[in-house]
Amino acid sequence: MDKIDDILLILCTVPDADTGRRIATDLMEYRLAACVNLLPEITSIYRWRGKAETGTEVLLMIKARAADYPALETRIRSQHPYELPEIIAVPVTAGLPAYLDWVRNPDEAT
Repeated sequence: MDKIDDILLILCTVPDADTGRRIATDLMEYRLAACVNLLPEITSIYRWRGKAETGTEVLLMIKARAADYPALETRIRSQHPYELPEIIAVPVTAGLPAYLDWVRNPDEAT
């Protein structure tokens, strides 16, 4: 298997679907992601300022080129309502080759 180091899966939680759609649309307009999935109504349990909290959020699963990550993070942060947004990039280590090629060049369908 060839080494894959140019594609990331970025996870980002937002408070609601409208915020998620706004951020996803922005990433598409700026060509910073090939795809954004919105997973609605996830339950998050976390510690914040010394207290255990529970909330309902929407999870964005963003597929993007690693080279676009700095600009992608900047775009998300500029629109995100949280004081400390979850923005985590996970390297993709394997995947369907044709899909990974599409993530690299989403305007050129294979």
